[in-house]
Amino acid sequence: MFTSAYLVEILTPKRTDPVEAKDKINLFAERYYRVLDSGLGLSIPDNPMGQPRFSLLEMIEQLGLSVEAEKTVMNLNTFHTKAELDRLLTKAANLGVTNLLVVRGDGGPKLPKLEAKSIGGTKNVATSSDLLRYINTEYQGKFTTGCAYNQYSPMPFELNRLTEKIDAGAHFVITQPVIGKDTNVDALFGYGIPVVIEAWMSKNLELLFRSVRKTGDEKTIEYDPVSNLQTLHEVYPDSCIYLSMLGFKKQWHPILPFLRSS
Repeated sequence: MFTSAYLVEILTPKRTDPVEAKDKINLFAERYYRVLDSGLGLSIPDNPMGQPRFSLLEMIEQLGLSVEAEKTVMNLNTFHTKAELDRLLTKAANLGVTNLLVVRGDGGPKLPKLEAKSIGGTKNVATSSDLLRYINTEYQGKFTTGCAYNQYSPMPFELNRLTEKIDAGAHFVITQPVIGKDTNVDALFGYGIPVVIEAWMSKNLELLFRSVRKTGDEKTIEYDPVSNLQTLHEVYPDSCIYLSMLGFKKQWHPILPFLRSS
């Protein structure tokens, strides 16, 4: 469904003092246009690791950024008030941001929690399935929503959760970072929705393992992100690749095979 071979993850600036934020905001704009000008897609996380950051929508409005809807994915999680959630969804629709990756999110002491009942949930906490269902009911036809999949979680529990998310309106799925061929990832291709494969483009595996609650194995002793990316292209040739931790100080043509051939 995505028109580019890659989605590049870019973080918006943290909400810090105005002087520091200005420099970071300008840097975000540079990275934003470098990705689009390279023919790649964008994915913008929503307050990752529980740290308050500017939203993609704020950056679009403040910087006057152009929006390429087919190449842009806005992440949205459950750590917003109901009023803020509706403001974000209304503004996204008005700005032409139509692809949403809906996740429960990391949360943190500086972020509010969405009340499950306010979006039709029946549990004590709002889930990504609750949020998917709410968006696809209250904003029907305005967005294409997708979900996350953690192949490191116990099976079949995670696959059952994926079924719930699809039933709630998920039309694409993005994995956690994949290292080589993974049978839990292979299982996704029987669900009838596009599968986006995440590639970890840093050698800092400690951060990866901490984020997915995984321990190292024999495949990660001598991890080479560029070699792993090539393997992912070979194993999952029809999938868009989600690039996390991609360095912006590097030239991309030598390390992104599909960019080299474009």
